[in-house]
Amino acid sequence: MKRLLLLVAVVAVCLVAGCAGGVKTYTDSGQTIGIGVNQEFVIALGSNPTTGYSWQVSHDETRLELVGGESTYKQGKEAEQGVVGAGGIEYFRFKALKTGETKITLVYKRLWEEEFLDQKVFTVNIK
Repeated sequence: MKRLLLLVAVVAVCLVAGCAGGVKTYTDSGQTIGIGVNQEFVIALGSNPTTGYSWQVSHDETRLELVGGESTYKQGKEAEQGVVGAGGIEYFRFKALKTGETKITLVYKRLWEEEFLDQKVFTVNIK
């Protein structure tokens, strides 16, 4: 029984620490993302689709693939607890296709409006 508990504890620590092959997640557009060809990474940004706003992404499709073709959204704890208008996180998972430097531009806006609330530009260096 002690061995089982120890094994569970080690696996949990590895998952939290990312040693189980986790994909690196970026939230700061001020840093360059360094990645190898065929490797994946995630960009995670705060979002609140209940207001009509979401992140619109543009990127060089010859260098990066948006895995699954779209973002995924996870509610925050407040939203899960039923707080009206609470937001969460929008995740964009990319796969590097070929070497070079490229940019990912994300604009936080409503689809039907021209103006945007925020813009993030991530530089990606693919080796």
